[in-house]
Parts: sequence; C-alpha cells; structure tokens
Amino acid sequence: MRKIAHIINPVVVEQASDLYLAQPITFETMKTAQKFATGQVAVDLFTAQFKEDRILVPAGFQLTADLERSVLDLGTFQKKRKLPLLADILGRLYAATDAEYCIYTNVDIAVQPHFYVAVNALIEKGYDAFVINRRTVDAVYSRPAEIPLMYAEVGEKHPGYDCFVFRRDVFPQYQLDAVCLGILWIDDILIWNLVCHAQNFSVFRKLHLTFHLGDSQTWLKQKYSDYYAYNREAARRALAVLERTHGPLEKIGGFAQNALGIEHAKKLLREEMTAETQLHMMKRRLKKRDEMQRRNEREDAGELPTAGDMR
Repeated sequence: MRKIAHIINPVVVEQASDLYLAQPITFETMKTAQKFATGQVAVDLFTAQFKEDRILVPAGFQLTADLERSVLDLGTFQKKRKLPLLADILGRLYAATDAEYCIYTNVDIAVQPHFYVAVNALIEKGYDAFVINRRTVDAVYSRPAEIPLMYAEVGEKHPGYDCFVFRRDVFPQYQLDAVCLGILWIDDILIWNLVCHAQNFSVFRKLHLTFHLGDSQTWLKQKYSDYYAYNREAARRALAVLERTHGPLEKIGGFAQNALGIEHAKKLLREEMTAETQLHMMKRRLKKRDEMQRRNEREDAGELPTAGDMR
C-alpha cells in the first residue's frame, strides 16, 4: 500500500486573524480524510511548528522537530512577522517520513473526505508532481460543526496555488533558497521545483478536493512590501540555480502545458524597481490571471468561441 505524508505549519494567532477560524477546520478535515483513506492508502499527518505553537497541534498529528529560525533571522523588516522558511518545513517532513509521496498545503486549506484517495488515484494515473487548485467557499462558516455544509458548497474556482504533491526522493534536489511562508513568490518557487524534477507534472484546476473560507488576500497588503522584496530576491536566486541545471524554464514541458506564467514571473524578477512597484505589478499579474481563468471557464461552458472556432 502506498504511503503519503502531509505536512502543515500551524501557528497560534489572535482571534482577529483569518487563521484563527481556518486552522481547526483544516485539522478536522485532514483527520476525516485520513480515516476515509483507511485500507486504500496509508496517510501520515505531520506538523512543523515553532515551540510556542506546539500547544495548537491536535491529537492525530505527528509533530516534527521545532523550527529554529524564521525570516526575522535573515532580514530586517518594518513589521515583525515570525514567518518560517519553506525549506525548513519540507526538510522536517523529508527527515520524518519514508513515504513515497509528500503533500504540502497552506494551513488554511481544508480538504474533502476523499482527498487522499483522489491524490493516490492521480498518482496511479502517472502524475509524479502536481498542484490542486482550491475552491473558495463563502466566509459565512466559522466552526468545525459546520464542515458538512462547507463540503456541500460548490464554491468558486481560485487560480492560486496552495496544495502541492511531489515525490519525496527528489526533494534533496530542490532549490528553495530561503523563501518564507505567507508572502508572494512561495508558490512560484515551489512549482518551479516540482516541474523541474517531475516526469509528468500537471495543475488540476477543476477538482473539488480542497477549499478555503473567503479570499481576503491579506498577503497583498502594502505594509508587507519589504517581505515581498525579500521573497523576490529569494526567488531570483532559486531561479538562477534551477536554470543553470535545467536550462530556461519556459522551455520545460510542464510550464508550456500548464500556462503557469513563467515568462511574466521572470520579467518581474529581472526588472529593477522598488518593492512597492513590484507589489503593484504582482497585483496586476494576479488580476490578469483571474481574468484568463474566467475566460477559460466561459470557453469550457461554450459561452465564448475558442481560438479554433475563430480560425
């Protein structure tokens, strides 16, 4: 039986934070999905956390060694946010498990009961690295007792990337630099690595397997622009290393087939501009990505002619 290991990064937050409501829901849905998968695929649930966050981890999760550093150890920022490094979290998972496949999701991403069974089915189809886009459900729910209603809600498609599945044995080759969680560029860097080290990569945009309450996008606030600048430099360094080894990323099949916007990302990394301007351009990039997503949906529904129809 195949084994899958899934890690998240829980954090103690104030009640005003979106994570205060989201995390208990994430915990509960992951445990439900683990139980649903019994007899079909072995699933181990892990957390990577700072010492002060251990109290939040519920029974049923295996705690990896406490994180020892944050972005605050590597840079100077106007607003102090103890954000962990992606490499540290995934490194903890690599050391803690012998599972064939690993999953990383943001801690505010909940999963459907059949999530792990579906992930295993995609692996059986030959995908060795993939991303599953979430659904966004109304932020009217706030309690784990309402999870059945969250499951039932169709929600809306979201173009962002927050659920990543990859082979454990290739992780030592990943180039993640010192990118931190909670800020733009983290999904780009991780996707670059998935594509570069996969034989068959894909992004699944239509699967109703994960969901998120609302879409506040707090990580786009101007007050975090210095963190954005920090992650941008980490992305620049990681991209340079990957392209020295694999060549121009836009020529790799996974990018061309999935339209992940690598050319635009590289343009943002090349241009010299202030962090504020970069953040503004990234917002425009995300808006354009949303518009393209909606157009693709309308084409799929037959509401718009496709490029082939117009020839």
